[in-house]
Amino acid sequence: MQLPNATHRQNVRLAVSALQNSNSTANAMDYNQFNQSHQPPLDFGRWLAKNVKLSRLIFVLVVMLILVPLLTHYYLSKVDGINGNGAFAPSGDVLGRHPMKVSDLRLHVDELYRIKSSVSSELLDLEKKRTDIQGQLVASGSKLEGIQRDISNAENELKKIKLQISQLKKEKEEILEQRQQQIAPPKRILPSLEDNVILTAPQDKQQCRQHNCFDYSRCSLTSNFPVYFYEPESTFLSTMELDRVVWSTVSELFSANPYSTNDPNVACIYVVLLGPSITSQISRTDLESKLQTLPHWRGDGRNHIILNLANNALVQHHLDAVNTGRALIVQSNFQNLEFRPEFDIIAPVLLGPKYEFSWNVLPPLVPARRKYLLHFQGERTNPGRRNPSFVGVQSRKLKSDLKFSHTPPTDSDQYVIEELRKFQSITDDRFFIELLCSNIAAQGNGHTPEWALCGNEIERSTVLRESTFSLLIASDDTSVTSLPLFMRLFEALKYGAIPVILGEQIQLPFYETLDWRTAVITLPKPRVTELYFYLQTISHSDILDLRKQGRFFYENYFSSTKSVLDTILATIRTRLNIPAVTIPDAPSPSVFNEGFVPLKVDMQVQTLEIEDGGGGPVEPPFPSPTFLRNYTYSVMNRHQTWNKAPGPFFMFPNTPFDPVLPSEAKFRGSSMGFRPIGNGAGGAGKEFMEALGGNTPREQFTIVMLTYEREEVLVNSLQRLNALPNLNKVIVVWNTTEPPSQDMGWPELHVPVEVIKTKKNSLNNRFLPFNEIETEAILSIDDDAHLRHDEILFGFRVWREARDRVVGFPGRYHAWDTNFNNGWLYNSNYSCELSMVLTGAAFFHKYYAYLYTYWMPSAIRDMVDEYINCEDVAMNFLVSHITRKPQ
Repeated sequence: MQLPNATHRQNVRLAVSALQNSNSTANAMDYNQFNQSHQPPLDFGRWLAKNVKLSRLIFVLVVMLILVPLLTHYYLSKVDGINGNGAFAPSGDVLGRHPMKVSDLRLHVDELYRIKSSVSSELLDLEKKRTDIQGQLVASGSKLEGIQRDISNAENELKKIKLQISQLKKEKEEILEQRQQQIAPPKRILPSLEDNVILTAPQDKQQCRQHNCFDYSRCSLTSNFPVYFYEPESTFLSTMELDRVVWSTVSELFSANPYSTNDPNVACIYVVLLGPSITSQISRTDLESKLQTLPHWRGDGRNHIILNLANNALVQHHLDAVNTGRALIVQSNFQNLEFRPEFDIIAPVLLGPKYEFSWNVLPPLVPARRKYLLHFQGERTNPGRRNPSFVGVQSRKLKSDLKFSHTPPTDSDQYVIEELRKFQSITDDRFFIELLCSNIAAQGNGHTPEWALCGNEIERSTVLRESTFSLLIASDDTSVTSLPLFMRLFEALKYGAIPVILGEQIQLPFYETLDWRTAVITLPKPRVTELYFYLQTISHSDILDLRKQGRFFYENYFSSTKSVLDTILATIRTRLNIPAVTIPDAPSPSVFNEGFVPLKVDMQVQTLEIEDGGGGPVEPPFPSPTFLRNYTYSVMNRHQTWNKAPGPFFMFPNTPFDPVLPSEAKFRGSSMGFRPIGNGAGGAGKEFMEALGGNTPREQFTIVMLTYEREEVLVNSLQRLNALPNLNKVIVVWNTTEPPSQDMGWPELHVPVEVIKTKKNSLNNRFLPFNEIETEAILSIDDDAHLRHDEILFGFRVWREARDRVVGFPGRYHAWDTNFNNGWLYNSNYSCELSMVLTGAAFFHKYYAYLYTYWMPSAIRDMVDEYINCEDVAMNFLVSHITRKPQ
């Protein structure tokens, strides 16, 4: 067993250790004594004699070291049978043999093995218990960490709940304070039997104005402006031989017009198409009697609109000296004595196609100055009477080329002719002046002196495309309008030559609502001597502004028969302060079949602490308020509505241009919906994240995510949106015809997730104004875009202060490249100069989704489908076109 040897070695080690310790103690004492007495060292004998106790201890230790091992060895050899060689020998046998039997020895060995096995089993059990205890400790630690985390989350959740409670209390106060004003319509919302009373037509129709000849009781603010159109074949109009092309076009357009009604009893206005006619002039009495036969004329023609349209300069003027009672006349040619300002409507000549014009035939707006400074082609026909009031006009010398020293002639047009001839001698600029026509295209109907057009439109358009300005000379003072002049105006606006009208007495189409000063230069005829000087002073920016506005007027109000009819109805509707028809939302069909319940994915709720940029509490979804300015917008914003894109033809739920309250108003009587930061004291961190602040009421945003056959990527992106503050809804645009797999798991977020089926794979689907979008703010995002919550909320805050812009993250740069291809340069590399924001991660107003879908030319959307790209470029250009601001 080797135990004696081990014991012996242990005793020896103890003795040696004690001896070393004693020696060390003695040495330490000698050293101290040496240091204290500074005496020379003593020999060993003298040292022992001096230290009696220590010498005795040493002696005892030596004896123990010698005797103890000997006695121990002797005792063990007797008991355990260890021989002199250290080998095992049973006691009682001289030869070292043990008297134990072999069977007993085998049993003893087996017992030892059993003991060993038992000890090993116990050791394994102890190891298992130790492992279990360690596992329990780890689990307890994890559980403790989880409890601590739950406590932290609960504390954060408690903070958010407290914040939500305060927000709900504020909402309750706002609801209690809110007083919904009931809009009171006119006295009679719908017509009654009293409206069928036959009244005598006024003897002098010239006294008619909107306030005394129009029956407002048939047109309440909530009537939606119903319009009844007399079909020509069902009335006397079938005997007038109307122009069949115009007749069929107008009938078709009215049948598809959103304001049209087939019930004359609820109509607000009644439309009668009286021209253009291909027959000769009919008698005044005959026409008056025929008008009286109209079913709803009611004696005086109130609320009737007579359309006497023209599609050329030679149309017949049927209404000259005809008593039309209280009916409103819409035509292109009025004399001074028959035009009733603010009642009758001046319409343009129908020169465009039925529906949309072809935008690719229009020249670009740049460069500002073209080949010719001024263009005029025309010949004066039917001079008419002279105008003696022009005799006293004085000429002013501007250049030696324009020197005029003799007395002006009495005929104003002759005087203009002489001045125009002098332009041809100017060498500083180029002019295109032709005062005689080899082929007269249009010369008027012979009532007043007119300037006839030369050649055809193709010939005239060639010069207009190269002209900066186009001269239009008005007829004499007896005429308010001029058909040839309107034809020149139409072509000048179309081809980008800025109209310059000589003659202030002329009235242009729809002058009541269109601000022609922004698109046309109007000068009195005496200013013809200063015309060259005046045109030279116009800067490039003003030229482009005039040309741009003229292009807008042409595209929206003159380019087609449809646009002209829509503008006529919009003019009357604007007078009555009736809102336009609501622009439609795009339907949102679900990609899932009815009754199918998609699988839900269990996910861990993401929580972000407020102090770390979480963005405040997660509120229940609530929509943005809509149609708050139905009746004030058409009054307060009339000029902007008619003179800026997109025009007055639709009413939008809200726009990014709605007025903003002054900063102090939200603290003094107009606090509804506002959530100032720190209740007005401001702040950072926690206070900043708890409230949206800003100059607009609180709101939320909708995420529109376009996806295409990437289910796993989509699911991961949706999971990252969980617990995102200020989020109202997630719209997933399923941009493929194949439905999602049935075993696809959808994350269950804190807001609704709508998966919308599209008709085809198109990037334009990203910008459809879905009816499921109930907020003004839209975050357009790709399914693989990865944005943190704080990044999204920061972008949302920035957009709220620039609602008319595209606010996003990935930027690009574009410019006109004159170095290589003389075209547009698009740079996708990183640049210090940015000009557009990609819509793969960008905020924009839903207003622009309406414009992209319903107002932007369809050719642009077709190009996006063709190239399967550039929808973000189209949106950026659209927003810049509307706002006239860079992105």
